[in-house]
Amino acid sequence: MAARNLTIQLDEDLIREAKVLAAEQGMSVSAMVSRDLRDKLSARAWTERARRAAIESMAEAADSGRAAPQWRRDELYPRR
Repeated sequence: MAARNLTIQLDEDLIREAKVLAAEQGMSVSAMVSRDLRDKLSARAWTERARRAAIESMAEAADSGRAAPQWRRDELYPRR
């Protein structure tokens, strides 16, 4: 995919600190921002897939036709 320019406005202090951080990591501010955005978007996609899988699992469990277990207190906590 072809790279495109994006103009953003940031405070001077933030720009200065971002340049230092990027230099410490051996990359440009643009590369650092790109990497961080990719990481965040990837994490969001993973979370969404996990959420969907959990919802599907809950739906399958609800549709299984099995009744929820019913326990009595004395079965769970024997008296001494």
